[in-house]
Amino acid sequence: MIIGAVDISRAVAGLSLFAMLLASTGAHAQACQEDFQKLTEKRMAGIEALNTLGKAGKGKMDPEAACPAAKRLVAIETEMMNYITKNKEWCNIPDNVADGFKEARAKTQGFASQACAAAAKMKEMRDQAAAGGGGGMMAPPKLPAGPL
Repeated sequence: MIIGAVDISRAVAGLSLFAMLLASTGAHAQACQEDFQKLTEKRMAGIEALNTLGKAGKGKMDPEAACPAAKRLVAIETEMMNYITKNKEWCNIPDNVADGFKEARAKTQGFASQACAAAAKMKEMRDQAAAGGGGGMMAPPKLPAGPL
């Protein structure tokens, strides 16, 4: 699956630490905490969508289903990364939280690239088979015609 239990728990732990730091600071931190909580909820929903695909496939994800879900997660994580970058000082976001999130986002982007490449390859193979140009890989063999 895209994100294992270890990665999720590490990300949640980092976000929890960040939330505790925000809770102990000034009024502007309340706005930071609320904004970040909304983004975190969106991200966790995206992770859960991918985990559901993995469970449905008994540990194997269908690339054609995983590609759009992974792209959505990358978009959410990009939004979060932009928020972290823009508000790092204002929200007192620790460097280790920002760095950990960058690593998690890079892993998600790598997974999305792999899933989308596999989905494109599957579509290409289906299209070739439908056109009869699959090199015989998917097309049924031709039977001899005429008298034997």
